[in-house]
Amino acid sequence: MDVKGRDLAAGLPRTHNIRSEEIREALQKPLSTILESIHVALEQCPPELSGDLVDRGIVMAGGGALLRGIDRLVSRETKLPVTIADDPLIAVAQGTGRILQNIDFWRGHANNGSSG
Repeated sequence: MDVKGRDLAAGLPRTHNIRSEEIREALQKPLSTILESIHVALEQCPPELSGDLVDRGIVMAGGGALLRGIDRLVSRETKLPVTIADDPLIAVAQGTGRILQNIDFWRGHANNGSSG
């Protein structure tokens, strides 16, 4: 694929051909970090949530969810069903908005959860 942008060294516009192998190599470490974070989160989730995850699976949101095949990769690594949110970028903003609308509830919930 030809990618157009500004050459940082020369400061001039440039077109550069990038091969899929280069993209895969560049994404290898971030994808490993994402998978590791998912494993940690799954290990720490309460049993009732684990049951829901087995039944309903994981819904991915955010820019990373737009990476082609990431749902299959996460599903293969976790052995759970994985779907991508209808509009992954908007879903993150909507979820953040809902948290902020109910910030007092979540503060109380976090305090109650950490006091045991």
